[in-house]
Amino acid sequence: MITFNWTAATSSVGYGVTYAVVIVDAETKNYENPIAEITVNNGGKDLSATISYDDLDLALSYAEYPANTVANITFAVVAKSLSKSQMVEANLSVTRFITEYIPAQLFLSGTATEQGADLAAAISFKRLNNSEGVASNKYELYTSLSAGNSFQLYSEQSLPAHRYGGSEGNLQKNGSPMTVEEDGAYRISVDLDTNTYTIFKIEKWSVVGSPIINNWGGDEPLTYIGAGIWQATIEFVETGGFLFRANGDWGYVLKRVAGTTNNVIMESQSESQGVSYEDIPSEIKGTMVVTLDLSSNAYTYTIEKAPSTSEPLVAPETLFLFVNNSMVEELTKNEAVFKSSSYIALQATDVVTVNTLSDGSGESYTISTKIGATDTPDEVKVSVNLDLTAGTEGIQVEKAQAYSVSLDFANAKFNWTYYNIFLYQWDEANSKWDDRDELLLTYVHPYTFTTTANLYANFDMKFFSPWDNEFGADDPSKLIGTMTNKGGSNFKNIKTDASYNVTITVTDDFATGTYEFVQQ
Repeated sequence: MITFNWTAATSSVGYGVTYAVVIVDAETKNYENPIAEITVNNGGKDLSATISYDDLDLALSYAEYPANTVANITFAVVAKSLSKSQMVEANLSVTRFITEYIPAQLFLSGTATEQGADLAAAISFKRLNNSEGVASNKYELYTSLSAGNSFQLYSEQSLPAHRYGGSEGNLQKNGSPMTVEEDGAYRISVDLDTNTYTIFKIEKWSVVGSPIINNWGGDEPLTYIGAGIWQATIEFVETGGFLFRANGDWGYVLKRVAGTTNNVIMESQSESQGVSYEDIPSEIKGTMVVTLDLSSNAYTYTIEKAPSTSEPLVAPETLFLFVNNSMVEELTKNEAVFKSSSYIALQATDVVTVNTLSDGSGESYTISTKIGATDTPDEVKVSVNLDLTAGTEGIQVEKAQAYSVSLDFANAKFNWTYYNIFLYQWDEANSKWDDRDELLLTYVHPYTFTTTANLYANFDMKFFSPWDNEFGADDPSKLIGTMTNKGGSNFKNIKTDASYNVTITVTDDFATGTYEFVQQ
């Protein structure tokens, strides 16, 4: 640790004084955008502040000082009392570590990407394992890119962050933005050990194998629908094994990871990632919806019976949602789709109805399956589409959760969705993100999530539904306080290794919430 000390400042009228420590480039002295800000403990009243060598080196790396070079910096202590402030400076020369920092995550952002140039919405890469099943410094992303625009790679979804560009397969920190010559879907592969990358255009993914017409001599293409997902409705005329093939090239084949239910891996990458593979089995016939999900959290496939072709329903002018015969809200209409404006807290004993009139005397609609019925209740985001029909039968609820619902009359579909929330804890000081604990919280009606877990002193924590919900603490040192989705800071409020009861309560739009950590 590096410790900065100073003598106390005095207010001439006796008011309290707090302090801040900032680090800037010694030449430019840009205090509007400092290299680092060091937290002063005791509410900013202490007369010293510390920063670890690792954190300082990381901050200098973010600020684009090369590894193994001398950085001439200025650190300043700012004393504040009400509207008054005073600053003193001192200079420091720091030699950066010999080896450049390698991030443990990677994101894609830029005008050429599906999410545009908003870094907060940057698309996550998948970090690949090595042959021993341990996370490597190789990354991969399936996504679409547009020609005439550019993109770069980032280590975070907010600044400061490491930024990578490059050309001709050579990756460069702080390098020029990259481009592609044609619109389309691509696989981007990155190796941070060798600072190289490849961009491979995916003309199509196809199903090839026994179930389809012409079996192994056939080729049923999937359509790219965005977010790393391909999908198609395909007739399965026989049972047997199949695989996914890219661009009609047998060198780019996805098969099922042996021992899993629906995970896939590129056959040519299986040895380097330490897994075995097999043809994908299928024992069903009929019209199937085949989905290949190559988003960073997946690399999975699903095969589902195609829904019966039903006539679309005429969309009403208004639609109201009732719980146990009490009107909860008027659903928001967008053309033929009605959607709840927030997440509705439901219990297993509840009965939901939807009606065109606020007093429940209009036309009603229903589904044949309970809200919350799923084979994967502990996934990060649980979402199910069901057939929507006219009818007065109430909709049962199977599982207590906070649900969003939507009714698509054009396609006669009812969708319900809920999020699970996890508490992530990891040793940030030692860059141990890959060794993090992911603790699933239990939902308690209404809008409350809780768990009891062993927590570790000085570890960083956040409440996650990666990456849709990411709650940070408004005051990260407090055991009780408020938190903000896509805001705040990592929680750093555990001073003693122990078992804690952890409880959070979120607002019905998941925008903010409160938290409490109680040591057992």
